[in-house]
Amino acid sequence: MSFASFSRPAYINSFRRIIMPFAFEELHVYQVALKWVALSNALTYTPRFNLKRTILDQLGRASLSIPLNIAEGNGRWHDAEKKQYFRIARGSIFECVAIIQVLKSIGEIPEPRFSECYSCLEQLSKMMAGLIKSVE
Repeated sequence: MSFASFSRPAYINSFRRIIMPFAFEELHVYQVALKWVALSNALTYTPRFNLKRTILDQLGRASLSIPLNIAEGNGRWHDAEKKQYFRIARGSIFECVAIIQVLKSIGEIPEPRFSECYSCLEQLSKMMAGLIKSVE
């Protein structure tokens, strides 16, 4: 899956300006989080994996938690609340890293796919750290 192929929803208002109905949709980190969800979803449904469903289900839950917490945090009024949701999203990123490392250590994820996943999560982690600092 190419990260460049993802596009965010946009609408044209009556003044012919492109608008995003929710502020979080404009966050680059949110867009990358959506790309990660798509990548991890493809990973969990690859027939090659013989691993117990529980680990792959956990990867799906942790992956989904990232954009959901970014969106919810961005919708909060108070900075302390925003930061808490953003920290939860960052924690979910770390959880995903641990899961893909487990998959790699037991031979369930090939090196090229692992590198792609790790790179995406590393980018997300850095972006989340920046987003958290921007709220302070």
